[in-house]
Amino acid sequence: MTYRASDARYGAMQYRKTGKWGLKLPVISLGLWQNFGGNRDYPSAFEILSHAFDRGITHFDLANNYGPPPGSAEELFGDVMARDFRPYRDEMIISSKAGYLMWDGPYGEWGSKKYVIASAEQSLKRLGLDYVDIFYSHRFDPNTPLEETMGALAQLVRQGKALYVGISSYPEQQTREAHRILGEMGVPCVIHQPSYSILNRWIEDDKTIDACGELGIGVIAFSPLMQGILSGKYNKLAGRLEGTRASENYSLNAGRLEPRILDAVQKLGAIAEKRKQSMVQLALAWVLRRKEMTSALIGVRTLEQLKDCLGVLDNLELSAEEIAAIDGASKGGLVDSRPIK
Repeated sequence: MTYRASDARYGAMQYRKTGKWGLKLPVISLGLWQNFGGNRDYPSAFEILSHAFDRGITHFDLANNYGPPPGSAEELFGDVMARDFRPYRDEMIISSKAGYLMWDGPYGEWGSKKYVIASAEQSLKRLGLDYVDIFYSHRFDPNTPLEETMGALAQLVRQGKALYVGISSYPEQQTREAHRILGEMGVPCVIHQPSYSILNRWIEDDKTIDACGELGIGVIAFSPLMQGILSGKYNKLAGRLEGTRASENYSLNAGRLEPRILDAVQKLGAIAEKRKQSMVQLALAWVLRRKEMTSALIGVRTLEQLKDCLGVLDNLELSAEEIAAIDGASKGGLVDSRPIK
């Protein structure tokens, strides 16, 4: 064990309360969704993770199915925790989730109590932890009563296997209902993790973000760069996608790279340039502009990408004129990514 965290790790990062609750998260959190799977070696993973922590990123977000293959991101992070991060466990917020397919048969996905509890136990073993700080229902299950899914989350808190619980990709009506049910069980719904970006505004259209603000639920946005589209890199490729996420078997739909979307990104790039920011930094500042937003959850493949994201800390403020310009530039490129109900 040779790693020693930087003494200046809390010097530049900003932290925000999670809704009305006492939990604070860094405005930039690091997700291990697609870039810390079986093909990632320990040294390159640790280079990114340790730099993140050295810069004040205390929140590391995982799920049972993160990889690829599923489970491998939790295994890798568990290795980092055991070998280098263990002395700093109490300074970290580690989250995981259950909701997507993990094993064969009728109990391997969605929101039944059988699945949620079994999945949480498996995640803790892979992570080598006694508890996670946040455990989420990863998606709303239309075929399981919310009382059952929320009851499973409440059980994890009562058993000391999760300190806080939340939901991910829940529409407005189901967000309100989940909050009510958990409250009746004496376990608060502390946080909601939806997709949200300049070009993906479903939580505004659906009023989910307004509901979270009203109920005191914190919001942490995933895919604030829309899987890299808002970095501008796909515009530069001019249709040549080899070696990018769009060419691989990931969640990015290559149909999202249609001309109207890339045209909107190009217009947004001009606004970023005027602000002397990268496209990435503009996109993150925009997501974080709302008072309901606790944190923006980034995913990076390289240390350089992480440093680019952290550069947003130098200029998080957007004027009313800049927000209006962003709205105008993005108008023709908006997508609808609202989840199922």
